[in-house]
Amino acid sequence: MSQIFHPRMNIIVKGTLLGVILLLAALAWFGYYTVRSPFMTEVGVAKAQAVPYSHAQHVGGLGLDCRYCHTSVEESNTANIPPTETCMGCHAQVATASPNLELVRASAESGQPLAWIRVHDLADFVYFNHAIHVKQGVGCETCHGRIDQMPVVAKVESLQMDWCLDCHRAPEKYLRPRDAVFSMGYTPTEDQSILGPQLVQAYGVHVNQLTDCSICHR
Repeated sequence: MSQIFHPRMNIIVKGTLLGVILLLAALAWFGYYTVRSPFMTEVGVAKAQAVPYSHAQHVGGLGLDCRYCHTSVEESNTANIPPTETCMGCHAQVATASPNLELVRASAESGQPLAWIRVHDLADFVYFNHAIHVKQGVGCETCHGRIDQMPVVAKVESLQMDWCLDCHRAPEKYLRPRDAVFSMGYTPTEDQSILGPQLVQAYGVHVNQLTDCSICHR
C-alpha cells in the first residue's frame, strides 16, 4: 500500500505540537506576569484623592501618629477612614482659607462625609483584622510601607495570598515590639533572628495555625 501522507508531514506535525506547547507556555507566563503586575495589583500606583492629603507632610513632617486619624486600628478589624471632624480638629484653626480644603469645609457644614478612594482594598472573601495584627506586633510599615514619605498614597505590597503567607509561615521575621508598631523606619534593637522568636512566644502566636484556611477565609 502506498504511503498516504508525505514524510514531510512528520516534521509539520512535530513543529505544530512544539508551537502549541510554546504558545501554551507563553500564555501561562503572560497570565502569571499579568496577575502579579501593577496593572492587577496596583503596586506603586498612587491614587490622587479629591482632597489632597499628604502623609509625607502630616506623618513625616509633623509627626502625626497613625492613630490620630485611624482611631479604631487597635480595637477593630478596620483601620477606619477618619471623619471630617478629625480633619477639622486642626483645620478649624490651621489653613482655614486653603482652597485644597474647600471640600473638607463643605463637608463640615453639610454633614455629608468626604468620599475617599480606597487604596488598600482586599477581596470580599478575605477576612483581615487590623487589631489582631497590631496587638501581635505587626507594624503599619510592614504592610503599608513608608507612608510617612508618601505625598500621595500608593500600595507597596500586592496583598495577594502568597505575600500574606510569607508572614504567616514565618512571623518571627516580621514581628516587632508593640511600642514600635506605629514607628516608621523601624530597625530592631537586636538581631531579628533572636528577637523574632522571643516575640512570637511572648505574644502567644500559634504559628502552626496561621496557615489554616479559616484564618483568612471565613
